[in-house]
Amino acid sequence: MNSNNSNGKKKLLILAGAAVHCKVVEAAKELGIYTIVADYLKPESSPAKLIADEYLMNNIFDIDELVQYIKDNNVDGVLGFCIDPTQRPAQQIAEKAGVPCFGTWEQVMALTDKTIFKKLCKDTGVDTIYSYTEDDIMVDGKIEYPVLVKPVDSRGSRGVKECFTKDELMEAIPNAKKESSNGGCVIEKYMTPDVNQDLTISYLVKDGEPTLVSLGDRHSGRKEDNLDRQLVCTIQPSRFVNEYMAVADERIKKMIKHLGIQNGPVFFQGYWDGNTVRLYDPGLRYPGNEYERILNVATGVNLMKDIIPYCVGGEIEGYEEAKGCYDLNGKVCMQYMINVGPGVIGTYQGLDVIAKHPNIVDVTQKHFVGETIEATGDIRHRAGEISVLCERSYEKMKEIIDFIQSNLRILDVEGNNQIISPFDRTILDKWYKQLR
Repeated sequence: MNSNNSNGKKKLLILAGAAVHCKVVEAAKELGIYTIVADYLKPESSPAKLIADEYLMNNIFDIDELVQYIKDNNVDGVLGFCIDPTQRPAQQIAEKAGVPCFGTWEQVMALTDKTIFKKLCKDTGVDTIYSYTEDDIMVDGKIEYPVLVKPVDSRGSRGVKECFTKDELMEAIPNAKKESSNGGCVIEKYMTPDVNQDLTISYLVKDGEPTLVSLGDRHSGRKEDNLDRQLVCTIQPSRFVNEYMAVADERIKKMIKHLGIQNGPVFFQGYWDGNTVRLYDPGLRYPGNEYERILNVATGVNLMKDIIPYCVGGEIEGYEEAKGCYDLNGKVCMQYMINVGPGVIGTYQGLDVIAKHPNIVDVTQKHFVGETIEATGDIRHRAGEISVLCERSYEKMKEIIDFIQSNLRILDVEGNNQIISPFDRTILDKWYKQLR
């Protein structure tokens, strides 16, 4: 579709049209900006295309074609937003087309290539997870197992494998390299989730000054479901929010300044380890979930509307209002991930009832009846996401989880329960005990 009927509005090209990009299209439209979504998928498989003013059937890596489209159609900016594969093409397209971008190629590489990122952390005094080289494998006793092997750059835990022996590691390395754009991999000490809390961290930067906008605890699924690297929920703010602000916030802000990021979102994942945070995954983006909708309801801060004006030639907006917003005005949010096991989805019920609950901010469905789920052990098991916002009450949080689990029903075509690694309420025990 190429209507190009913008009526003099600013135009924004959005790379990728997954469900998580719908909020970007919505925010841009509310700002009076004409929206164009580009990816190679048909509209029925690319939800943001269905609500955009225009869509393109271009792969996001069709750099030269998209640059030419921007020039021919007087498009004002391009945005990758929240998934790893869009970050590098967004920078390349913006630079070649002469429109704003969040960072230079060197900055984007530092925040998408884990090897470069580890060096940046070392150079700026930020802790990371201890790493091994492939040469270390051949030295007896050099590697302390278990370790985690993963691609230098990938997404959704593709190519990531926990290894307990040398033989397992040797087998996992080729798979990790296959998922990496440059054929590289990273071998790290395995951080035990029961001991080291996994964190999601986001900053908004304006004129070179970062401010924390989200800090949450990530909880993974069960090993027996092969989902120990996939989320079952995120709770924000983190139970370690006070400790983080005391020992890590300033160091990480100094690293962002050292890198030279001037405007835009910066994202990290890391583990809380004793009295420090060990970062392991970066991005010049926001994380790929619906947290921004929750934050907007809780505080009025709209992170999409804050960054979109910069992309079309304006400034980062709402920066002062965003300071301290990670506390959610004293509320708590839970992002409940729905994961399903292998098989063909036969029955999918309950989301309409769940969506009507007053504490449910958003419900997103990613897989549908008739779809086949493969045993991949990665993000492709995620069938949906439910966003919860409520007061910081253990009983209230427990009540909402019970409500979701009593109404949600996904069966395969043979009538078997297909939901795996459901939310474990002991997660609430840890969070409430620490934060209160």
